[in-house]
Amino acid sequence: MDTKTLLALVAVALVVIALVFAFRKKPELPSAEEPEPKLPEKTSDKPKEAKPAPRLDHEDRASKPAAAKAPSVPAPAPEPAAPVKAPSVAPAPVAVAKPAKPARKAADAAEVKILERGLKQTRGGFFARLKELFVGKKEIDPALLDQIEEVLLTSDVGVKTTQKLLDNLKERLSRAELKDEDAVFAALREDALEMMSLPGGPIVARSGEPTVVLMVGVNGVGKTTTIGKLATRATHDGKKVMLGAGDTFRAAAVQQLEVWGKRVGADVVRGKEGGDPGAVAFEATTKAKEAGVDLLFVDTAGRLQSKAPLMDELRKVRKTIAKAMDGAPHETLLVLDATTGQNGLNQAALFRDAVPLTGIVLTKLDGTAKGGIVLAICDELQLPVRYIGLGERAEDLREFAADAFVEALFARESAGGGENA
Repeated sequence: MDTKTLLALVAVALVVIALVFAFRKKPELPSAEEPEPKLPEKTSDKPKEAKPAPRLDHEDRASKPAAAKAPSVPAPAPEPAAPVKAPSVAPAPVAVAKPAKPARKAADAAEVKILERGLKQTRGGFFARLKELFVGKKEIDPALLDQIEEVLLTSDVGVKTTQKLLDNLKERLSRAELKDEDAVFAALREDALEMMSLPGGPIVARSGEPTVVLMVGVNGVGKTTTIGKLATRATHDGKKVMLGAGDTFRAAAVQQLEVWGKRVGADVVRGKEGGDPGAVAFEATTKAKEAGVDLLFVDTAGRLQSKAPLMDELRKVRKTIAKAMDGAPHETLLVLDATTGQNGLNQAALFRDAVPLTGIVLTKLDGTAKGGIVLAICDELQLPVRYIGLGERAEDLREFAADAFVEALFARESAGGGENA
């Protein structure tokens, strides 16, 4: 076979092979195109249907928290807050406190009557003069307040305390609260009671050790007599009492204390005439501890308050007592004579500067029209009045009660008696 024939055969073979491959690819083409019409559109429909499903899920989830919030919406918390309105219960205690006041006044009615008699001169001067100011007055005016000021000052109420009372009256007058005489007296009573209501009360004996009471004051105020009256009260209450005669410069004071000691059955510790008052106070305190007494009353010399050395001596007596017993003296009472008026207020200020005072005993209140000094002492010095003297007898030394005192001072029923007296 020659070359040309061979080449012709190869060419034919190649053509046959090409035709075979051409016919094989054609059946594959439709199969490759078929997937295009089959599921591209259908598969696209499915995701569209699948999308609403998740939306429903989100709505459900959103609705679930909403449902969770719904139970909290009832908010039981605000409902308990309504009971918090229980502060409205506060008026209840106020209502309970009001009936307590009349009960106390009823209990003190007897004391008020005693004080009315004892304050006869003070009421006749102070209260009666105030009452006269309102005769023929149909209304309260500022000019009347000037007249009230004069009455208060001449009753030894004191300048500062008088000004405070007047300021309160002027304030009420500006608010149209003082329409008549009764309103003025009610305002004065209220302010006076507030001024005198300081912590005080009678002497209270401690348990276990003696209660040491140091009595101070100038000569002539009734200091030694007051000790005797206090000792009488204590023994009537079943207390064991001892007396210390620390006024060594006056033989009469020592003798007077010994008389009281015999009356009440109390031992009296005394020293040499003109001896050291501190030594007597130390010995009395020591013996009181040994004897197991309840109360020891220590008298002191009637110091002239303007003499510095005498005040220094009083401080020394206090220190000596403290050496004999820790914490003593437990009470230091200043005795004042009510008849001295403003001079008594000056005395109180000086003694208070020298030694720490725990209270005032105001004597001879029945013999003066200057009982207003009680207001000045309480208001200006902030010292409580513990006892007041309304006579010579032991029982005439009364425990001071501010409400009973004010009630007696402003008692309208007996005003005429005071006036006429």
